[in-house]
Amino acid sequence: MTRQVQWLSDEEWARIEPLLPRGRKGAHRVDDRRVVSGIVHMLKSGARWRDCPPEFGPYTTVYNRFNRWSRQGLWLQMLEALTGHTGIYGAAIDATHIKAHRSAAGAKGGPFLQAIGRSRGGRTTKVHGLVDERGKPRVLLLSAGNINDISMAAALIQAAGPFRRLLADRAYDANHFRQRLAERGAEAVIPSTTSRKVPIPYDAKAYKDRNRVERMWCRLKDFRRVATRYDKLARNYLSGVLIAALCAYWLN
Repeated sequence: MTRQVQWLSDEEWARIEPLLPRGRKGAHRVDDRRVVSGIVHMLKSGARWRDCPPEFGPYTTVYNRFNRWSRQGLWLQMLEALTGHTGIYGAAIDATHIKAHRSAAGAKGGPFLQAIGRSRGGRTTKVHGLVDERGKPRVLLLSAGNINDISMAAALIQAAGPFRRLLADRAYDANHFRQRLAERGAEAVIPSTTSRKVPIPYDAKAYKDRNRVERMWCRLKDFRRVATRYDKLARNYLSGVLIAALCAYWLN
């Protein structure tokens, strides 16, 4: 049976290649396209790094490149370069739980520092995201899985730049967050919680578009190493989420 491997297309590579580091000292870096294709393949398949198909070269080279560029923040720089900074005219935020595999435990600094929290569902990581009005991810952040969604909301909107309205579910219904949005000149499209004696009106028609952020999570979780966390380091898991976002939305 022929092994199926995933390679970056010519169009995808044309967008990535100019963003890779150039002119750095050290050993000559061979065939970036093969290595980056290997990284994408491993994120999609969910296999162990040591099971990387030989078509992409030694698995140590593929993993070391992924790990080094994660440490250097290159994947985040790629996302920022491709998304641009021209502003967002409509945005939605949400968070999703990710089950942390037992192989994700044991990193230095402890689980909380590595964005792993324990609850009744076991060890989990939470990915927080903000999408634009086309449903494309603009900001992706991590926290431990037992952290409230709204705890990362301020960081999300701070990193997002200007937008005119924000769609969010009831988990984000807090006076301090609504006040922060008002100070930015953004409309809060957030339904009130049942604990409010007087519900705050919101645009119910616009709120229907919040499903775009839910669809974004579904697409990112097509990458098996995103749907389940195997990485010990939070930065490496977040890098995998960023690469999945690049491939699913920004390289087409």
